[in-house]
Amino acid sequence: MAILSRSDDPRPTARSSFAAAFLSFLFPGLGQAYAGAWERAIGFAALPVLALALIAGIVLRYRVEVLGYIIQPVFLIGILLGSVFVLLYRAVAVIDAYRVADYVNAWHEASSSYGPARRRPNPLALAGLVAILVVMVAGHLVVGYYGMQALDLVGSVFGGGDPAEGVVIAAPSQSVAPGASAPPASATPAATAAGGAATTPTPTKVAAWNGTERLNILLVGADQRPDEGYFNTDTLIVVSIDPKTKEVAMFSLPRDTVDVPLPADSPARAVYGDVYGGKINSLCMAAQQRKDIFPSGCFGTIKEVLGTLYGLDIKYYVEVNFEGFKQVVDALGGVTINVQMPVVDDYYPTDKGKLQRVYIPSGIQHMTGEEALIYARSRHGSSDFDRGQRQQRVILSMRQQADVAEMIPRIPDLVKSLKKAVHTDIPVNLLPQLAQLAGDIDMTKLRSYVFAPSFWATEVRSGDPRGYVIEPNVDRIRYAVRA
Repeated sequence: MAILSRSDDPRPTARSSFAAAFLSFLFPGLGQAYAGAWERAIGFAALPVLALALIAGIVLRYRVEVLGYIIQPVFLIGILLGSVFVLLYRAVAVIDAYRVADYVNAWHEASSSYGPARRRPNPLALAGLVAILVVMVAGHLVVGYYGMQALDLVGSVFGGGDPAEGVVIAAPSQSVAPGASAPPASATPAATAAGGAATTPTPTKVAAWNGTERLNILLVGADQRPDEGYFNTDTLIVVSIDPKTKEVAMFSLPRDTVDVPLPADSPARAVYGDVYGGKINSLCMAAQQRKDIFPSGCFGTIKEVLGTLYGLDIKYYVEVNFEGFKQVVDALGGVTINVQMPVVDDYYPTDKGKLQRVYIPSGIQHMTGEEALIYARSRHGSSDFDRGQRQQRVILSMRQQADVAEMIPRIPDLVKSLKKAVHTDIPVNLLPQLAQLAGDIDMTKLRSYVFAPSFWATEVRSGDPRGYVIEPNVDRIRYAVRA
């Protein structure tokens, strides 16, 4: 019987070390399987397979809520640390696949049975391995960059506090021109205790949303000019959501509305009486000037006052300043709006204090940030009712057109814009519940109200020292909200 020598064995096809490394770059273990080291392949592939199965299970189970969890600070930090671990794991798998393929080739090229032959490293294969590792590190650096961007965004947007805190409010003038929005001059002394000492009221604490009760959120569009001591809340929309029926109502109050009822326990009643006599868009500045009677600050006070008007417990606010709004819309690539009625305004104010003529035709219009802001803010040549409807239409259009896939390449610009534009006191830990609620909302059940003249309020165009004002019909407004 003839004895086959090693040289008589059929030689297997050589395995490319670079190909093995590249396959394990695509997925750990593939390169080892390509080289014929099946046990090592299973060992490297087991951990990522289990991790992907776990992630897929979580996504399928929680779906929309996953987005809320992902942007939790703790989760984001975990992603950053996990990215470092995954990078090291993948690097080990790639280098191991390269070495295994090289070892197998050396063994099969040996001329005797005493072990693998010594092989000189292939310069091209080594260069390919280095390139793979560089690409891998670059990819994880991108993940780290976006993770840090997300952490920065969450810290900026969900910081709570009061964005108007840093604005030095200019002293209001004694004369208020028609359409102006300065708070009334506070000639009345601060509220004092019985003994004559000035009191320091404590802000009203609002209980957190429990996930089942009706959720009311105040949306604020602020005309913010810190250099001029100017911070008017020109857009005030309360969104009311019923988690059980998935129905939504939106309530808009015109900026020139006056005589809005103050809460029964508000210290401000000692100064203003039962109602706030200034225009509602100046309430923020009044709260900043008189913290002794408005202890809840700008947005806390607006939530309390509008909550009193509507008979609602307004839990949170989301504030968007107009300049930041333009940048956000531009970062999203613009917004497409179905313009119901043409907008004509011969006196639209520009940032430089000049007036310009605005014309927006009816029909489907794709708008830039500047155009969308003009569409939402224009107030000459149309009613406050129409203006409020336009503002709500902009919000709904942006919500409907938000596409996560299209947002990804715009993330750096979007993050930069959102940091400047948006501020809220919504707790970050509520985001998973809110994401689920947002996904369940039935937009066909949306009810929209703009409490403008003449049914909901009365216009006063002359004869009032406050200029052009709107006096609300409180009973009708409350009845509509209750219904």
